[in-house]
Amino acid sequence: MSVKGSGGIQRLYKATIYSMQGLRAAFRNEVAFRLEVVLSIVLVPLGLWLGDNGVERALLVGSILLVMIVELINSGIEAVVDRFGGEQHELSGIAKDMGSAAVLVTLINVFVIWCLVLFF
Repeated sequence: MSVKGSGGIQRLYKATIYSMQGLRAAFRNEVAFRLEVVLSIVLVPLGLWLGDNGVERALLVGSILLVMIVELINSGIEAVVDRFGGEQHELSGIAKDMGSAAVLVTLINVFVIWCLVLFF
């Protein structure tokens, strides 16, 4: 799955294919990611409509997309932890909890940004 050694357009093409495979895997295997996709289908157009200018629209939409980005990273961390250890280990639990906490913080970020942009 490496794109090293490829150049230019071919490298970009292969990287895009691998990225799409990752999105499909997340959608297929992660309930939270599917829920975030559904919410983004509603919230992204709403953010574009409710924002008064480009900065507000960017904040509203960007905060939603950031949740999905962090969820993908969290899912990657969980997959690696699960791959390398079926037994219970304190560090594995910490890594998974931190990934989950990162998603929670980005959800709080969405709430704060939407409140600040829309109500203040």
